[in-house]
Amino acid sequence: MSNEHAPLLAHGVCGLSVDTAVCGMEGSEGTGEASTPNAVPRKLNTFFGVIVPTVLSMFSIVLFLRTGFVVGHAGLLQGLVMLLVAYTIISLTILSICAISTNGAVQGGGAYFMISRSLGPEFGGSIGLMFFLAKVCACGVYVLGLVEAILDIFGQDPASSSALRVLPQGYWYTVLYSSIVLLLVLLVCLVGAHIFARTSFLILLGPGNQTLTYNASYTGFNGTTLRDNLGSSYTVDYSTGKVMSFASVFAVMFTSCTGIMAGANMSGELKNPSAAIPKGTIIAVLYTCIVYVLLFILASSTCERTLLVQDYGFFQRINIWPPFVTIGIYCSALSAAMCSLIGASRILHALALDQLFGFPLAPAAITSSSGNPWVAVLYTWGLAQCVVFAGQLNAIAGLVTVFYLLAYAAVDLACLALEWASAPNFRPTFQVFSWHTCLLGILSCLVMMFVINPVYSSASIILLLLLLLFLHYRSPTSSWGYISQALIFHQVRKYLLMLDVRKDHVKFWRPQVLLMVANPRSSCQLINFVNQLKKGGLFVLGHVKLGDLDTLPSDPVQQQYNFWLSLVDKLGVKAFVDLTLSPSVRQGTQHLLRITGLGGMKPNTLVLGFYDSCTPEDYFLQDPAFYESEEAGGDDFGVDLPSLQAHFPPVRHVESPRWLTPEEYVGIISDAIKMSKNVCLGRYFFQLQGESMGTKMDGAGRIIDVWPLNLLRPGSTSAASVDVCSLFLLQMACVLNMASRWRHARMRIFLCVEAESSDQGWVVKEETFRELLRKLRIRASIKIVPWDSVVQLYGQKQTQDAGLGELGLTRPAPALSEDFLSAVNCLLMEHSAQAAVRFLYLPRPPTHSSQSQQYLSQLEAVTHGLGPTLLIHGLTPVTCTEL
Repeated sequence: MSNEHAPLLAHGVCGLSVDTAVCGMEGSEGTGEASTPNAVPRKLNTFFGVIVPTVLSMFSIVLFLRTGFVVGHAGLLQGLVMLLVAYTIISLTILSICAISTNGAVQGGGAYFMISRSLGPEFGGSIGLMFFLAKVCACGVYVLGLVEAILDIFGQDPASSSALRVLPQGYWYTVLYSSIVLLLVLLVCLVGAHIFARTSFLILLGPGNQTLTYNASYTGFNGTTLRDNLGSSYTVDYSTGKVMSFASVFAVMFTSCTGIMAGANMSGELKNPSAAIPKGTIIAVLYTCIVYVLLFILASSTCERTLLVQDYGFFQRINIWPPFVTIGIYCSALSAAMCSLIGASRILHALALDQLFGFPLAPAAITSSSGNPWVAVLYTWGLAQCVVFAGQLNAIAGLVTVFYLLAYAAVDLACLALEWASAPNFRPTFQVFSWHTCLLGILSCLVMMFVINPVYSSASIILLLLLLLFLHYRSPTSSWGYISQALIFHQVRKYLLMLDVRKDHVKFWRPQVLLMVANPRSSCQLINFVNQLKKGGLFVLGHVKLGDLDTLPSDPVQQQYNFWLSLVDKLGVKAFVDLTLSPSVRQGTQHLLRITGLGGMKPNTLVLGFYDSCTPEDYFLQDPAFYESEEAGGDDFGVDLPSLQAHFPPVRHVESPRWLTPEEYVGIISDAIKMSKNVCLGRYFFQLQGESMGTKMDGAGRIIDVWPLNLLRPGSTSAASVDVCSLFLLQMACVLNMASRWRHARMRIFLCVEAESSDQGWVVKEETFRELLRKLRIRASIKIVPWDSVVQLYGQKQTQDAGLGELGLTRPAPALSEDFLSAVNCLLMEHSAQAAVRFLYLPRPPTHSSQSQQYLSQLEAVTHGLGPTLLIHGLTPVTCTEL
């Protein structure tokens, strides 16, 4: 992936996809160095570059050895139906290939190159590997077909005294002969493949079939013979011993239609590939279709069914000069096998160069001094050797056909995805296609796959899906673009428009959090904790870069996104990142609260770190993910670990100046409340353990404590009563208890009561609170905490002043005594010392900025030494007891 703009193949060797007789083998002689695509001479026109290789690929061994097999078993009518079905399927796929190939400049690399660069690594890698497997199996088919033709002439026949029939026959002999032929093909591919390419056009012009002589079963043109051969007569196949059917015969016949991408594979050598590929491929397919139809008609009109069914090589017996057919069979089979082996190896080599599958395919990228990927050739030869153990061409024809059909379906699906993604840059010059043709191509391929062999089809689809998932989660680097991203964008935009904020209901409320982060080095634990707290809602990491764009040459925020996104990847949290440039943190936070999100997905809760004098700890020095393996390379987008660490400044020291003043910090809280946002302040979360990505825990042994009463204003609400903020605390604690790492934690709710009061109404209200928890389906234990001594320290006058403040009057908040604050802190320490996290009621901030320091001092005194604590001021109704 380090050199994505270099060609996949150093010298434009094609054969990256389906059967290719002309594979550009001249390129095997060279320096082996990667050159630009422009360095490869583009000399081939439409005829030599597309029509010739496509026709030769489709006139494979089926033309010589299985024409009679198809007509004999299926009859002329069903044979023509098979041709119609096969050519309909490949025609729909051709439309998709032509559309992709004409969407921009086409470089060398063939079908795999076009698909991967058009659709991204997920589709490109998975379809490429499916093409590779299809070509490996096809190579086995052609080798077995060649051996079958050799044994038909030279194999021992007890009834014959011919001196030519000297080769012993049998399963293991067939495997032995196939291995020898495959070894010969391997040697040619490793040493002299360029010689074969120069004779490919001569092969096309070479031996043909002329049915002018006859034997006992050859009747010449005869109406009776034609009538007898119209209908089907499926019998036992003498080579496999199995009764044939429409599906099994179609599977054999379809292997002759798998060369449609041979022209696309020549893209690097074509003068004008965008014009030549569609034109040449369509002409070649039409020509081969006409030839096959004529051959079917001629065979059914001149040969009795017995000859067609019992002799695969009947063309040899009825030809003017029998060696014509023999030479044709040998040439076509050998050329097809060689091209399949070379083409498959080039796909594997391209996959290895793209590093899509990592280490297992890494050796396949090795090339010789002449540029020949010999390791990939050896890989392919080894797999093809396994295929020939099938022993019979007909035995694996179904597997080959299924693989090709799935590969074609994947191509149609890729084109359909491009069309549905509606990307403005998808503007192919070939316009004779639509999403209807793509969808019809997919359905036809899938239907025929399951008609041929349901087991092979199911297994191959599962394999393709596994490859897609593997590449999706491996997330290989590429600058090719990702079709998945285009589809996701298209669907997300559509669903965001459907997400109407006017239809929001309290029953479906969920936290949508904006967490403001000054320096991630000291905030990672809080980031991980809020990730557990979001419950499938929106989670945004916000950061304000101080500055004025008027005085800067460019926006400094744009260069920071990659570092923050890499941080999100390292932490393993499901969060977005939103950064802004502002003269002050308060103003920047206002901007983020207003503009973050889209439509119904906008933050409803602001989370801030606590404002205190504690010296922050550097999380990067504690988590192995941030300090181990520094010698490793960068992530998928080029941000390595040293760069990530260097980007975020060291944590603040005690003597370092603060970014925020107390007035500005409290002002941020006030702004959020004015904007109807819930506010959470997190303190001591650097002490929270077990929230990192690699930690496996379910919260067993953890305790969540909730104090749903305004502890700084004892008289603001009567004992055990609840308001919107108290219910919000309960909801947030319940949400945390539902998270994966907290699901088995115990939740405790503390009710502070004046037990010594003459009014014992709190007992009734405790029962009322238990009933509320039951209606809200919150599983928690209720703890009654007497706090008479604390209330006495607060005083009646302060209670009245606090009550006025809660009503929203402008009277300044009362000054709380140190004894009262210390008593509240001791109360919390006494009952919540063992809790993993505490949820406390956050009082409304003062209206006068002059009291900001006093407000923060009160909060600091109450939470001093508590451990992980979340102070919450909730404004949103979040609970509902109705269905």
